[in-house]
Amino acid sequence: MNYADIKLNDAANGPGVRISLFVSGCRHRCKGCFNEEAWDFSYGSPYTEKETDYIIEQLAPDYIGGLTILGGEPMEPENQPGILPLLRKVREVYGNKKSIWIYTGYLFDRDILGTMVNELPYTKEILSYADVMMDGPFIEERKDLDAYFRGSDNQRAILVRETLADGGTLHFWQPQKPKYVYPAT
Repeated sequence: MNYADIKLNDAANGPGVRISLFVSGCRHRCKGCFNEEAWDFSYGSPYTEKETDYIIEQLAPDYIGGLTILGGEPMEPENQPGILPLLRKVREVYGNKKSIWIYTGYLFDRDILGTMVNELPYTKEILSYADVMMDGPFIEERKDLDAYFRGSDNQRAILVRETLADGGTLHFWQPQKPKYVYPAT
């Protein structure tokens, strides 16, 4: 697997401050994609254990809320074997103290649960580590700058563990109210 970028202190791709891994390779080719260069599976640099160690180290501060994996397309069959060891390591080192978000253009219920879980050897274990999967392709005509952590309003933030525990009935992540309320002056 190749990767396009590792962003530190990212606040755009999930709640709080996060570390984001942008993998290379995507077959969706969504019109208006913000990351077209990452469609190419050979774009960027090879992802190695060195990058995993770096990400694990960067996740350490308490103010880092978790890891986001996006792309490109993390759930492409070619990328799943590359992201799985990273997810294992995050859970091994941090347990559930750091959330894991995965962005995919595939539909969770139709493509991930309906096909990939049964046909690809890595999907089920990947899902066991994920907290939220943002699914659905980016649709330029439905672009919504006010949708939390989404590019277009068709995309869904699915609570993976809750959905799996409920037999595939979709459960959705909702933004939390701010923790701090400042007194009026």
